[in-house]
Parts: sequence; C-alpha cells; structure tokens
Amino acid sequence: MKGHPEIVDYLKFLLRGELAARDQYFIHSRRYEDLGLQALYTRMNHEMEEETQHADALLRRILFLEGDPDMRPESFEPGTTVEEMLQRDLETEYAVRKHLADGVALCERHGDYVSRAVLVTQLADTEEDHTWWLEQQLRLIRMLGLPLYLQQQISGDPSGE
Repeated sequence: MKGHPEIVDYLKFLLRGELAARDQYFIHSRRYEDLGLQALYTRMNHEMEEETQHADALLRRILFLEGDPDMRPESFEPGTTVEEMLQRDLETEYAVRKHLADGVALCERHGDYVSRAVLVTQLADTEEDHTWWLEQQLRLIRMLGLPLYLQQQISGDPSGE
C-alpha cells in the first residue's frame, strides 16, 4: 500500500532516532556492566531491547507503506559517568517524545490512523516507562547522593530491592 510521502519520510526519521537510542542504550548498558552495576546493566539492556522493538515496528510500517527505510542511526554522544549516561538517555527520551507527538499530529492530518496507532503505542512507552524511570533515577541520585545510589545498583534487581 502506497503511503503518503510525508508520513513515510517522517517514519524514516523516527526510525533513525530509534536506532540511535538503541545504540546509546547498548553502549551505556555495557558500561554499567563493566562497572559492576548489574541493576543498571539489566535495566538498560532491557531498554535497548525495547528500542529495537520500536525500530522494528517503524521498519515494518515503512515497508508496508512501500517506503525505502534508512537504517543509519542518527549520531549521538554517549555518556561516560553514571549521571551523564542517565542524563543523556533522559534527553534522548524527551526528544523522542516530542518527535513521536509531532508524528501523531502528522498522521492525523493525513488520515493515516494505523501509523498513528503505532506512534501512540511508542509514545505511551516512552512517557510511562523510559522517561519516568530515568527521571526517577536522577531524582534518587539527588536525594541519596551518588555513592548510596551506586551501592543499590550493584544488585541484579533494577528496582534496587
């Protein structure tokens, strides 16, 4: 089914962003693992897998709309410290949230409600899971201080329990 060119182009833009987010979570998860922060590794590895699922949904939709996917991730600068990695991931999620909301509006303007549904699902995941969790982690660092926060992250439980 031939999709509206503006929607297909926007889905390609979103795909590149999801691939970059996946790669950023990939490097961050492995840095956490290398630091011995098993809980952060486990959570970020999970986030990487979810970003891969988001990219897959966009890729499938682009192909269905007879588009030619662009699989080159957007450029990004990974963090190196725990706080920097969490902050960069949060900034990425804020940008993804804005882009998804803009995509929802675009789909509504062109009457592509199936693409809209894909984006709404990803928007909910971005807001209610990824962004919320990252905001919570940075708040915990401010409340507890970095040493106590890191002590919690040594366990394999991403909730810190």
